[in-house]
Amino acid sequence: MARTTSSAATRDRILVATTELFRRQGYSATSLSQIVEASSATTGSIYHFFPGGKDELTAEVLRVSGAGYGDLVESVVRSALDPAVGIGDAFAAAAALMQESDFIDPCPIGTIAREVASTNEPLRLVAAEVMNGWVRRLAAILTDANVSQGDAERLASLVVTTIEGGFVMARTLRDVAPFLTAGEVVQRLVADALGDS
Repeated sequence: MARTTSSAATRDRILVATTELFRRQGYSATSLSQIVEASSATTGSIYHFFPGGKDELTAEVLRVSGAGYGDLVESVVRSALDPAVGIGDAFAAAAALMQESDFIDPCPIGTIAREVASTNEPLRLVAAEVMNGWVRRLAAILTDANVSQGDAERLASLVVTTIEGGFVMARTLRDVAPFLTAGEVVQRLVADALGDS
């Protein structure tokens, strides 16, 4: 039992360290040696858990991080008075996180997706799977609030697109004001859709 727990802990350390490196410096600038150092694991451990090396490890980081961010946003949106308010709350929380971290990427998914979109089809497909999952989850929240399926899917896609694009702009400008403005616009569009439902 202790061996299994130790193995799980090592695997988790590798994933956490890799996620943090990707947040700070992206996929291409992160080497396996940096992952070994940051995770206090061995190269052998990395290949034990991820026989496909960096690409297999990256795919798992995308899936695990993507699910975690999806859970977080869904929790924020569902706990609000209505989905429009919840989406506004999600933008506000993301803006606060960017400021607190000195504009380190709050989510490595978009960063990795931009880097691999034209160079690594398997990783592009994993990133697409994650983003499509986010859209489906947000669309389900909106359909639960009686927004039509088509409008819910379009709005959910807009939310994800705005958040990911907003991260790039906020980090580049080192200013969350445009990100928050975009969030307010999206919140109004969702509120309008809720009012029409």
